[in-house]
Amino acid sequence: MDKNTRLSSFSKWIAPIHFKKVYEQAENLKQDYYTKKLTTEAYIKILLFAQLHETESLEAMSDALLDEDFQKALGFESISASQLSRKNNEVDPGILAALFLDLVYQIQGFHKKRLNSSMPLKIIDSSTLPLNLTNYKWATFRKTKAGVKLHLRLVFMDKNTVYPEKAAITPAKEHDRNQLEVLVDDKEAMYVFDRGYVDYERFDRMTDDGYFFVSRIKKNAVTRDVYSFSLPPESTVLSDKMVYIGSTQNRAENVFRLLEVSDTKGNILRLITNRFDLSADEISDIYRSRWAIELFFKWLKQHVEIKHFYGMSKTALQNQIYIALITYCLHVLIQLETKSKKSLLRISRWLKAALWKPAYIWLRRFEKKAVP
Repeated sequence: MDKNTRLSSFSKWIAPIHFKKVYEQAENLKQDYYTKKLTTEAYIKILLFAQLHETESLEAMSDALLDEDFQKALGFESISASQLSRKNNEVDPGILAALFLDLVYQIQGFHKKRLNSSMPLKIIDSSTLPLNLTNYKWATFRKTKAGVKLHLRLVFMDKNTVYPEKAAITPAKEHDRNQLEVLVDDKEAMYVFDRGYVDYERFDRMTDDGYFFVSRIKKNAVTRDVYSFSLPPESTVLSDKMVYIGSTQNRAENVFRLLEVSDTKGNILRLITNRFDLSADEISDIYRSRWAIELFFKWLKQHVEIKHFYGMSKTALQNQIYIALITYCLHVLIQLETKSKKSLLRISRWLKAALWKPAYIWLRRFEKKAVP
């Protein structure tokens, strides 16, 4: 209690960040060589504050320093928008990428304690972040559009807890399939992805290399039946077969399992997998877990600031996206530490309401039971 009495809620929230490592990286890269007050550490704190409050501009960040508590947390009384802009364009995104991965490693420490005998579920997808073509010509992907893609691997712990584990940021014109090999690197996991990642040759390589997956394939995908599995009467799966996929000119060499299931709207989905040890309904349930990454992207776009970017360079944009992911991870870590079933949105709201108050005031909210 003493420690949390001394700490503010903001300090408690960012406590998992190893600022000593950040300092060492900044020193090695000479990021703070000529810096008097806006160090990389201070920059990270300001950007995290901005993400928490969904601050839309550098000017608004500068104005936020009128708060004396914020000044104490940073160690200085003011900073201009131009100084923030320069720092935003200078900080090496590798520092924030490393920080993100360090927080992921901490989350994994909690995850391993909760793992059962089943393989962890890892969902792969991407989300396009649109940009103004006039200001972001380097990110052009159509005649009238610009944008970047956030390619992500999300770990599904349970319906209440998911976390991003690996991320790649590319121009929007980059095809999803090109990132599959980057995001698939753990043979002790089950991967889930949508039809945008369908690549028969890569499916063969994944199978030969011992990676397990389930994916949706297109309605018009050519398949040749090898064997039909019987289904129990209570199954919600429409069909379960062993098949070859692809045409004569473009066919996978391995035999796969093809399931047909219906979604909540009654549409027929065709699912392909290289797992034959699970029941058809288990495979169907695994694929249905893919909704978690859709909710994750929706959460990011609604509750942190990645719709309005603070800079126009690749560096500034990547830094802001990594800060958004770091914000999410910090919320997950407090959720895991307190063993809370509260939503991340509720956790964030409580944090903002008690930001500069002693941390125990924020933390004790997690202990209160809901009023019936």
